[in-house]
Amino acid sequence: MSQPNSQFPSRTGTPLHFRDVVDHVIRNFKHEKDSEAHKLLREAGGHQVKGTLPQTVNPEEETIPGIVHPGSTGVIYCSDRAMANGFSYSSSHEWANLGQGAPETGPLPNGPERPMHVDIPIDALEYAPTTGTRALREAVANLYNHTYRQGKPSQYTYENVCIVPGGRTGLSRVASVIGDVYCSYQVPDYTAYDQVLSAFRRLVPVPTALILVNQYQLDIKQVKKDIKSQGLAVLIASNPRNPTGQVIQGEELKELVSISKESSTTLVLDEFYSWYIYPEDENELGKSISSAAYIDDVNKDSVIIIDGLTKNWRLPGWRVCWVIGPKNLVTALSQSGSFLDGGANHPLQLAALPLLDPARVQQEKLALQTHFKMKRDHVLHRLDKLGLHVSIPPSSTFYIWLNLEHLPIPLNNGLTFFEELLKEKTIVIPGIFFDINPSHRRNLFDSPCHHFVRLSFGPPLETLDKGLDAMERILRRVRKEGTRNFGHNYKKSHDGFATGSHAI
Repeated sequence: MSQPNSQFPSRTGTPLHFRDVVDHVIRNFKHEKDSEAHKLLREAGGHQVKGTLPQTVNPEEETIPGIVHPGSTGVIYCSDRAMANGFSYSSSHEWANLGQGAPETGPLPNGPERPMHVDIPIDALEYAPTTGTRALREAVANLYNHTYRQGKPSQYTYENVCIVPGGRTGLSRVASVIGDVYCSYQVPDYTAYDQVLSAFRRLVPVPTALILVNQYQLDIKQVKKDIKSQGLAVLIASNPRNPTGQVIQGEELKELVSISKESSTTLVLDEFYSWYIYPEDENELGKSISSAAYIDDVNKDSVIIIDGLTKNWRLPGWRVCWVIGPKNLVTALSQSGSFLDGGANHPLQLAALPLLDPARVQQEKLALQTHFKMKRDHVLHRLDKLGLHVSIPPSSTFYIWLNLEHLPIPLNNGLTFFEELLKEKTIVIPGIFFDINPSHRRNLFDSPCHHFVRLSFGPPLETLDKGLDAMERILRRVRKEGTRNFGHNYKKSHDGFATGSHAI
């Protein structure tokens, strides 16, 4: 646990010590009902506590008979709250969006040229197949074989690849073809898993907490025990992991993949950050990770990989992604795609083909890792100077899982810290949105993610500095005037939910 920082005074001006903070929490902050920021969240459509019986009538959540808000992902809620505080896409340059779940999209030093135009042949005006164009499916298979499967007898073909319009769509397609099973997931993890596990109710969610003392790493031995004792049939996880920035690789990843063969459990691995790896040895830059390297038979091993152009190629607006797995999985995904989404954009599938050339990919990886490692180190250095030490720095992704526990109340919880930063035109994501809690029953103060925020170093460096300057202003005010002016006077959200960008 981080040590308390005595530079932050109490309301009386004397330093706050950790025991004083704990005592004050016990007396005055036992429940989310004591916090204005938490009450705002519960008032938003879809974020009320769900009872054990189905909610068939709920005037607060229904707009027309039979329609129930499923609850937004954290990024959409944060979009809504930012807009209530004056954020708009026309004024976004005035804000520091450190909640951004997308990388900067411009050119990088020593990187390949960015795609700036798309040629559209007349045939591309037609629908593409729900599994995607054969040419792109072949290009994806060839890239994975080249990168991860050289010398292996079992090779991917186009029949192992399904092109989908975005990562969430890939998850939804996969979830829609899984039967009535127990599905293991971890806390914290990617916010959209909450909605997927809520919407596809044949999946019975079984949580596993990732804890600080294990550096938020998945305990594979415990997973194997849980499979036997709980009958887990599916395990879903992001690797590298959003939001903690940790990664399973090497022998540990090999052991995880082996679970699919030993126990007939299907692994669904979200590998969207597979290029964002920051080795200590700079000679190791340019390498990436994937479970594809440890699969024996691509058509028998029950490992499903989801990835795409969104993060690694830094093309989130293209919405061109893929699911890789056994042939019979791809056949099922084709069927679910016909009623769920209809398939990915045809012209952009064709435009993606040259981007998957292995030589270009290697150049992109090296430029990306060099640039994002520099940004990571810059942000960590500035946070440390602010007294916000990150005990487990990210070794992957472009996220920092920041523990606020040592800050004075009420700034020591992610939701209040988020609201205060909105007043400074800065966006972060409160940690509670990574607490995959499909029924929303848990008291938010009891969440293991309650004291955290996720910071993204995806944006350009000048945006990162703008956001860090905002944090510095808040902490300077705390040192000067105490906490009496924090934790209240938050603006109400506009009527209706924001159609916010996935990038916030």
